[in-house]
Amino acid sequence: MVTISKSIKNQFQRIPRRVIDLFIQLMIVLSIIEFSIETLPDISNETRRLLSAFEIFSVTVFTIEYIARVVFSKDKKAFIFSFFGIVDLLAILPFYLSTGLDLRSIRAFRLLRLIRILKLARYSKAMKRLHLAFMIAKEEIVLFTFVSLLMIYLSGVGIYYFENPAQPDSFKSIFHSLWWAVATLTTVGYGDIYPITVGGKIFTFLILIVGLGIVSIPAGIVASALSKAREMED
Repeated sequence: MVTISKSIKNQFQRIPRRVIDLFIQLMIVLSIIEFSIETLPDISNETRRLLSAFEIFSVTVFTIEYIARVVFSKDKKAFIFSFFGIVDLLAILPFYLSTGLDLRSIRAFRLLRLIRILKLARYSKAMKRLHLAFMIAKEEIVLFTFVSLLMIYLSGVGIYYFENPAQPDSFKSIFHSLWWAVATLTTVGYGDIYPITVGGKIFTFLILIVGLGIVSIPAGIVASALSKAREMED
């Protein structure tokens, strides 16, 4: 049994790691496409059978991959309970459990493996620099996130008191007003709810101005951190 296990390991180790990673990536992308095609309402029974066959094949590949990673892992327990180990397992469990719950979309989390595949020569320095930039600016990013959430809440409170008397159905509560605050501060402006009072319109104008700054601040923070990261590398 030990001899067979070593033989299997030797066979896998002869295959270049990048070839395996590219093949798994391809299977992930194709399985997501297959999952999407299954939702089409007018596909034929023959197409559904082909999709089902591909689903079986892809799950088989993912199962072999999961078992191989467990076997080859130096610390098997650590891998099994690691983030990628859990995602690998969740990618195949729904198929075997057959609970009737359509959980295959969780396989999309496996696309995080693209980080491993894309570590080519021309991308490696850029990825390291981006990671370093986030480390440099992490305190500013956390502070910005907190300020943004605070601004969203204050905006929801403000527009509620301006518009609730005039539009009780649209601005029923502060919680209902938070949707308006998010859409306005991000300058998306879906337009499903909007102010009609003078005070509400003036308040909205001020919030839009603040929103323009909120959208641009993260780009500036990251750009500055990237410049510092480049200087540190040089």
